[in-house]
Amino acid sequence: MLQRFWSTFGAARDLFWVLALGVLLVFGFFLALGAVHPGEMRWPTIGVVALGALWVIHAWLQSRAGVARDPRMVHARERRGF
Repeated sequence: MLQRFWSTFGAARDLFWVLALGVLLVFGFFLALGAVHPGEMRWPTIGVVALGALWVIHAWLQSRAGVARDPRMVHARERRGF
């Protein structure tokens, strides 16, 4: 039961970060189009900037977590000389 809870929690956490990245990309897209003016939409802009900062911190922590590397990828990289 506890194992199922943690796997569901992990999936929900991953879904949150994917959706957060989607919100950032959509906001950036409309910002680039000129449809969104950050000065006129202060609170949504503050929210998106905060979400972006959280996503950057999350990505940095994930990169430092030392996720196990796939031995096939390591071998392929060494074979190519990288």
